Amino acid sequence: MSEGKKVRFIITRQDGPNAAPYEETFEVPYRQNMNVISALMEIRRTPVNVKGEETAPPQWEMNCLEEVCGACSMIINGKPRQACTALVDKLEQPVRLEPMKTFPVVRDLAVDRSRMFDALKKVKAWIPIDGTYDLGPGPRMAETSRQWAYELSKCMTCGVCLEACPNVNSKSDFMGPAPLSQVRLFNAHPTGKMNKKERLHGIMGDGGLAACGNSQNCVQSCPKGIPLTTSIAALNRDSALQSFRDFFGSDHQ
Repeated sequence: MSEGKKVRFIITRQDGPNAAPYEETFEVPYRQNMNVISALMEIRRTPVNVKGEETAPPQWEMNCLEEVCGACSMIINGKPRQACTALVDKLEQPVRLEPMKTFPVVRDLAVDRSRMFDALKKVKAWIPIDGTYDLGPGPRMAETSRQWAYELSKCMTCGVCLEACPNVNSKSDFMGPAPLSQVRLFNAHPTGKMNKKERLHGIMGDGGLAACGNSQNCVQSCPKGIPLTTSIAALNRDSALQSFRDFFGSDHQ
């Protein structure tokens, strides 16, 4: 039935960060259960557009191919998502592929997500340790806390929530939902609590919580279903309490 069938892809391309974007159309042989990544790999193998012209292979990022690394984020038919889990059979055709607009384009579908990673550095989204030697077992989390913390830990820094958020753009320094949710995750960790005040101060200034417009696009678009708006609500409370502690000179948590 599918013999000879082809799938058409319209790809927004850009030869470099300062180059003008343009569209180029390709066709690849249809295969059952084919995803967008496998189609891009087919195009890369034989980079000839529908006009019969040889062209440079499209550039994109990928790694795990199982929706864990977050590298293959792009806009597929107008929606930011992961290319590895976007099945062609479930997509309206022709399939349109565009780079995420929140981040600067490096080339074609590959973007520079430094904005998000810099925000994670700002809020110290990690657990500091004293050296790399064996410290023995750490403190245990209560099971109820561990369950919701696990949901937050699913974040793969794909950038989709930043792409979906109207408050994250070139005219705003809002860090976006993903770094904010990581603040809640690491502040809930028994060891991470030692840096709770520092992390809260990181989101209480410019580009932090106050820049969130509560559009709730993030929680609807997150590939992992992370309760981002719940984290933001909890952080609003924590930052308000921290403001009182700062005013009255109390470090009590």
